[in-house]
Amino acid sequence: MAHEKNHDYHILNPSIWPFLGSVGGFAMLFGAVLWMQGITPFLFLGGLAAVLYVMFGWWAEVVAESRVGDHTPVVRIGLRYGFILFIMSEVMFFAAWFWSFFKHAIYPMNEYVGSEYIPPEIYQVDALHLPLINTLILLLSGCAVTWAHHALVHENNRKDLIWGLAISIILGVLFTALQAYEYSYLLYKGWEFGGDKFFSNFFMATGFHGAHVIIGTIFLTVCLFRAMKGHFTPEKHVGFEAAAWYWHFVDVVWLFLFFAVYMWGVPG
Repeated sequence: MAHEKNHDYHILNPSIWPFLGSVGGFAMLFGAVLWMQGITPFLFLGGLAAVLYVMFGWWAEVVAESRVGDHTPVVRIGLRYGFILFIMSEVMFFAAWFWSFFKHAIYPMNEYVGSEYIPPEIYQVDALHLPLINTLILLLSGCAVTWAHHALVHENNRKDLIWGLAISIILGVLFTALQAYEYSYLLYKGWEFGGDKFFSNFFMATGFHGAHVIIGTIFLTVCLFRAMKGHFTPEKHVGFEAAAWYWHFVDVVWLFLFFAVYMWGVPG
């Protein structure tokens, strides 16, 4: 029998999503090892498909729960805290790559005792050309997200909310396209994805950031579709708020990459 809740918490029904997500994640990890050993890529791809399916299904249920009123103020606070912890884990993820980059840049010793590390001859990148353009593009995209957030929370202006999200998505796609062009040009000029500490650190740090830009662009696109359907209100917009936080985190990481890698690391 249906009954009224006498508390502010959302008690979840039994769900298959955590189990499927764990199986898919393990298949991705084990499949990646097999793929890197040259055995087969199919287990990794199957695990990836399973994880994507779980993400779509699970998050669709979360959106449906918010629409029927299960996300009380207490639940929304918990969702915000959870996403803040996720961003903190992302901060530590990138801290590892910055640590590796600075360590090998400042103390470029070879792993063999008594040997000397010889840095590779590389094509020098001018940080004030394409990297600076990409920096401005990403910062403008962050400004567009802030405009969209202000339009929703302070003005309840759905038109500006949609326009701000659309502009930020377009700029995010443009950033990805320019970074892909930069990678292709650097490879043409003799850079390599592996084989040296410098190349490994550069492509892993900037490449993972590029992956986060793609994920953030998808995140904002989902928010755009939801905004067009009228899902967000000035009081209830945790999904959009999480996307905005994630996008600003991506902006901040790129600023560190631009000044540390492009301005200081590559010319040096």
